[in-house]
Amino acid sequence: MIARMWRGWVRSERAKEYADYVARTGLAGYRETPGNLGAELWTREVGDGRTEVTTLSWWESVDHIRAFADDDIDRAVFYPEDDDFLVDRETTVTHHEVTGRIPDTQA
Repeated sequence: MIARMWRGWVRSERAKEYADYVARTGLAGYRETPGNLGAELWTREVGDGRTEVTTLSWWESVDHIRAFADDDIDRAVFYPEDDDFLVDRETTVTHHEVTGRIPDTQA
């Protein structure tokens, strides 16, 4: 399994609105791509009027990531309204081999 991570920053007053937008675009795109094993969206207030937004997705293989991101899998995927929200962004993503994971448990 491969984890794919990206970060960007928005004005804190728009963090909720941007999270909703990412859910409709990026997270939906992950979900619709065969080989995607799930994704999460994290936000973190950084204290200077900005909120950091992180997306983390899990994939069966690099080939499945290519189906989502095209051949340059290290390049971040952006959507039309990202420019309206983001005050800063990483233009690349990181990929990590998942070598250990605690399975979901039921309480």
